[in-house]
Amino acid sequence: MSEPIILVRHLTHVYTQAGGPQKVALTDVSLEIERGSCTAIIGVTGSGKSTLIQHFNGLLFPTEGEVIVDGVKVEEKGMDLRSLRQRVGLLFQFPEMQLFETTIFNDVAFGPRRMGLSPREVEGRVHAALESVGLAPEAYARRSPLELSGGQRRRVALAGVLAMRPSVLILDEPTVGLDAEARTEFYRYLRVFCREQGMTVILVSHDMTEVAALADTLLILSSGQLVAWDKPQKLFARVEQLLDWGLAPPPLHELFALLRQNGLPIPAETYTLEEALAWVQAQSKLFVHRCKL
Repeated sequence: MSEPIILVRHLTHVYTQAGGPQKVALTDVSLEIERGSCTAIIGVTGSGKSTLIQHFNGLLFPTEGEVIVDGVKVEEKGMDLRSLRQRVGLLFQFPEMQLFETTIFNDVAFGPRRMGLSPREVEGRVHAALESVGLAPEAYARRSPLELSGGQRRRVALAGVLAMRPSVLILDEPTVGLDAEARTEFYRYLRVFCREQGMTVILVSHDMTEVAALADTLLILSSGQLVAWDKPQKLFARVEQLLDWGLAPPPLHELFALLRQNGLPIPAETYTLEEALAWVQAQSKLFVHRCKL
């Protein structure tokens, strides 16, 4: 197994305010995130999710413990934070609110230009990033972000991060505020990054349904502590514990469990609608084949 791209050891983070009380946001968190994986960090509001991910690109530093990204300690004296933030792209909630240029091209080009790249390299990166999120450069590059839908603007913001060519892409509640159609479209591109491009993706959410079809590993935070770390299908089966942590398994998982109890042999590793449809199609083909014999 390759060395993890992110390694966290005994991380504790305490927020301090001048003259005010301290707030412990994370307590003794240790974890590993494998290179090329899609990992979801799950927990209710206030569980420490956003605090944790801000340690991955040096927006925050540990009060105790250490964070190692791609072999380099984030808190190490003399650490090149600018280089780190180019390698670890972070997309916060409602990133479309941060679009400020007059054209989509210039918004996506902002990061590459700050990297000191040549105009030709900048243009190539912008076009590739827009293509990767389904916005054809010839149709969108010279348009204003204000002309786009909310879902399209969020994809422009994502393209701006991708144009930096990060090794790690972190998305903090990436679909909050989007309608069902825009969420579905956004998920489609995330699946490409996770499964086809080999990028390490970290998805932060409080919604188990949101991450069911994307993540191959789930990390659950509760009250600033890492309380569970496993494959989605294994954690979804721990219904009572999930409820104790303020979470619930995806409704489809509960439905599949009831169907299994009533004799339908749905495989245990099936926990998304796409996987269920694939299983049904396979069973239909098998049934047709047996009828022909």
